[in-house]
Amino acid sequence: MSMTPAQRVQAAFDKRPTDRVPIHHIGVSSRAASVVLGREAWVGGGINQWREAVALWQGEAAHQEFLERSFRDALDFATATQQDIIRADYWRMATKPAQRLDEYTFLYGDDEEWAVWQCDPHTELYQIIRRSPKPEVSLDDLEKQVEASEKSTASYKPTESLLALNARVQKALGPDCVVRAGYVSCGIPYKEPAWLEAIALRPDLVARYLDTQAEYAARNVAFLAPRGIKHFWGGGDFASNDGPFYSPKVFHELMLPRLKRISDACHQQGAYHLFASDGNLWPVADDLFGASGVDGFYEIDRRAGMDLKKLRARFPHLTLVGANISSYTLHRGTKEQVAEETHSCLEDAKRLHGIIVGVSNQIVGQTPPENMMTMVEVIARHR
Repeated sequence: MSMTPAQRVQAAFDKRPTDRVPIHHIGVSSRAASVVLGREAWVGGGINQWREAVALWQGEAAHQEFLERSFRDALDFATATQQDIIRADYWRMATKPAQRLDEYTFLYGDDEEWAVWQCDPHTELYQIIRRSPKPEVSLDDLEKQVEASEKSTASYKPTESLLALNARVQKALGPDCVVRAGYVSCGIPYKEPAWLEAIALRPDLVARYLDTQAEYAARNVAFLAPRGIKHFWGGGDFASNDGPFYSPKVFHELMLPRLKRISDACHQQGAYHLFASDGNLWPVADDLFGASGVDGFYEIDRRAGMDLKKLRARFPHLTLVGANISSYTLHRGTKEQVAEETHSCLEDAKRLHGIIVGVSNQIVGQTPPENMMTMVEVIARHR
């Protein structure tokens, strides 16, 4: 019996057989999506932020065109690749630049605080290349940041605007599609050295900051789940191939209680909590995938040792999403290797259940077109 995408995804979370393997790719570059669509696709990472900067610079009409086209292209890519979960929005940067320096370069800010951003069309990155002097962030600065976050969270009330994207996708594709929804991210900002210092010297400060994230997430879940949102995509990168950036003890004491609170909020509403991070997560796996109550895991990093069969054996309740085709294999492998890895993931999903197959992270812009189409064709033939 044929299933709808929503039924197929639900069966994956229930660990039941499906009529065909459910599919979802976590992210895609503009160039890779363009290969599939046969035209330039306004999706992706930094390059889409640059496109928005261009549109904002050109005026309101151009910005509306950017929003419409990027939405349409996201849906067209998901449809063309037969995905059961729809990612309807990609990277945004809705701040109007102060000055356009050349085709790919914009200045943001003012005389006191400014940054120059530049897009590299080959890598599709949009990054700061120069900026005004930035003072080093201190623990006192973090204290003020946490206080501001606590104040903001105390007055926060979700609104119907959070449902706009979901409603728009369902209007376009029908009520039986599943739309990615976030609103529950939780993590320690590891890219700022002061936060890593705070883990050692002011764990109370880190705990307070994580509490604001958990409270924000719980309010969103309580508002959105009764209105039809059942899958909440959260998480936050905190690991490399060598393991987490902080100790399992830190994760247990600081992250675990807040993740459990978000999971509990989801379960009280009959919803699911999904968590994402690249890297080797085995050192904290029992807490992250067991004690926290997390229902799903995405951005599953095959090359860091996060293997489907091992995850399924150790955490039979866990739904594995975007699993386990490596963006590295797509980028650097041969057509034969791509076909073999894709087929292997499809077979694992058929046998083990609870697996939604796809590329586990961004399909990068340098992915050979023949590799991209090989993956798409293997999925179409064998799912």
